Amino acid sequence: MSQIDSAWGAVPSARYEALAGRFRPIFAQIREGAVERELERRLPLQELQWLKEAGFTTLRVPVEYGGAGASLPELFNLLIELAEADSNLVQSLRGHFGFGENLLNSRDPEYQGVWLERLGRGETVSPASGEVGNAKQLEFGTRLSLHGGHWLLSGSKFYTTGALYADWVDVSANNPDEQRVSVTVRTSDPGVEIIDDWNGFGQTLTASGTAHFREVPVDPLNVILAENRFRYSPAFFQSVHTATLTGIGRALAEETAGHVARRTRSFSSGNAPRVAHDPQVLQVVGNLRSAAYAAGAIAAQNFQALERAHQAHLNDDEQALSHAVNIAELEVAQSQTIVSDLIIKASGDLFDALSASATLKPLGLDRFWRNARTLSSHNPRIYKSRIVGDFAVNGTPPPAQWRIGVA
Repeated sequence: MSQIDSAWGAVPSARYEALAGRFRPIFAQIREGAVERELERRLPLQELQWLKEAGFTTLRVPVEYGGAGASLPELFNLLIELAEADSNLVQSLRGHFGFGENLLNSRDPEYQGVWLERLGRGETVSPASGEVGNAKQLEFGTRLSLHGGHWLLSGSKFYTTGALYADWVDVSANNPDEQRVSVTVRTSDPGVEIIDDWNGFGQTLTASGTAHFREVPVDPLNVILAENRFRYSPAFFQSVHTATLTGIGRALAEETAGHVARRTRSFSSGNAPRVAHDPQVLQVVGNLRSAAYAAGAIAAQNFQALERAHQAHLNDDEQALSHAVNIAELEVAQSQTIVSDLIIKASGDLFDALSASATLKPLGLDRFWRNARTLSSHNPRIYKSRIVGDFAVNGTPPPAQWRIGVA
C-alpha cells in the first residue's frame, strides 16, 4: 500500500513509491521478527545484511558510483519506514548515512572518490566520537600520533552505534598539532576491539557500546580535519532521530489498532460488546495515529530544510549556505521537543486502548516507550527550546556545533 493510501501523507517525490517498493518487502520481514529480537536481545546482523544486499545503505551514493542518488527527503522518508519496522536498525545506520553525507559535501576529490567507491560497493561506516568519564569538551583523549613514520590511532570510545555491524569505524581524535580529526579504520584492523556492552533500557540492539583502539595503523588518506565536516551535520543527525521517532509512532499506532481489532474480551463498564466498536477505545487509537501523522508532517519540513542546505553547498554560495544551515538547525530544533513529546506520550497512552494483559512481556509493547525515551535523551531537548526562544526573541543564530564533556 502506498504512503498516501495509508493516510500518512504526501511522498517526497514522484519516484518515491518506486524507490520504496524495492525495500518494503524487506521492511516487512524485519518487522516480523522485531519483538522476538527485542525479547531475546538478538542483534540484527541478518536484517542489516538484507538491507545492504538490497542497496539500502547506498541510497545517497551517486548513481555513477553504484548508488540510488536519493535526495535527502527521499532518504529520510525511507528511514521513517524502516523505523516503523524496527527503530534499532535506523539508529545503527545513523552514523553511516552521516558519513556518506559528509562525502557528498567534501571538497577533496581524491578522498571523496575513494570513499564513494567503497560505499557504492556496499561497505558501511559507523561513528566513534563519544568519550565518557573525565573527557573534555574541546579535545579528545583518543590520539592520532606518528611513530617511526607510521600513523597510529590509540584511545577508547563509547556510544559507537552500529560498530559491531560495520566494515569501518570513523573515529574522532586529536592529532599531534591538537587539531580535531576524523580517522577511519577497518573494524577488522589489528588493534580494534568492539564490545557489545551497551546496557541502555532502549535501543538495545544498536551496538552502541565501547570500542578500543590500540595503536591501530592508519592510512593518511583516511584522515580529514573535523572542521571540514559538512556544515548541517547537527541538524542532519537530529533529523535521523526525528525520523526514527516518527516511525516508532506509526508502528505503535498500527500495533495497537491490530490488538484492538482482534480483542474479544471487553469490560462490562465499557461502551460495546467488542472493544473494536467502543468509541472511547477508538478515540485512543485515533489519537495515537494522529500523533504519528503530526510527527511525520513536522519531520517532512525538516527534511526539506536539510535539502536546501545541501543545495546551497552544491551552488558554492557561502552566504546562502550559512543562512540555510542556520534555518535548518532552527527548524530541526523547534521540531525536536514537539515530536518527542508526541511520541513519548503516545507510547504510554497506547495501553489505555488495551488492558493489563497488554503489559505482558511477550507482546513487547513497552519497547516503544523505551526506544522513544532513549532517542529523545541524546540531545537535551530543553537546550533546543532555549535556542529557538533566543532566536525568536533576540535573533540569536543557533550554535554551529556543540560538544559534551568536562568544561
